[in-house]
Amino acid sequence: MKHISIEDMKSLSRKGDFAEYYAITWLWDKGWEVFKNCGCDGMIDFIVRDPEGNIELVDVKTFGLDTRGNRTSWSKTVGRTAAQIEANVKLLGFRPDKRKLKWVEHEE
Repeated sequence: MKHISIEDMKSLSRKGDFAEYYAITWLWDKGWEVFKNCGCDGMIDFIVRDPEGNIELVDVKTFGLDTRGNRTSWSKTVGRTAAQIEANVKLLGFRPDKRKLKWVEHEE
């Protein structure tokens, strides 16, 4: 089966959808339960329950090329709004070029 390249994903919403569904299967593989936000916006993408029963609010962010063609890093400050910080939303970073997911560490 051919992978969809990031160049094939024309819209930002399509990139976001791809990242979210990839994240869902990644979390399932690790034994997490995932409850998806049914709307197309909001401060979280999922409510998740880890194998130990802990509940987390999660927002998936896609990392890739910046406007100058440089790779973005797994930044510790990228993307969270003040409301997300207050609600302790966790970011799950997705690198479509490598098909990798990683929890983003925060320094607040």
